[in-house]
Amino acid sequence: QVQFVESGGGLVQLGGSLRLSCAASGIRFSIYAMGWYHQAPGKQRELVAGIATGGNTNYVDSVKGRYTISRDNAKNTVYLQMNTLTPEDTAVYYCNGAVRLWPWGQGTQVTVSS
Repeated sequence: QVQFVESGGGLVQLGGSLRLSCAASGIRFSIYAMGWYHQAPGKQRELVAGIATGGNTNYVDSVKGRYTISRDNAKNTVYLQMNTLTPEDTAVYYCNGAVRLWPWGQGTQVTVSS
């Protein structure tokens, strides 16, 4: 059974930082590109950062230079370092495959106050 467990979200002030973690189970984690998605209130879920099996990364323009995605294949975990946060980053954050999708986890709420 595939499972993603996201953690690390919370309430942070404008300009603050958070580090999200996502522990994956039930898949051969190391052979899949992984991604972080966010879903803001009233909006569709969107891929914001991806990391390939070899470590290459890509980001949507709105988070470039502020977010860093990384992975630890030994721990089946993908991370998202988020810096210089703004209220526009407020959303529920999920991890999943960057190409192939599995059932979604519960996500972790990130709220940025101004």
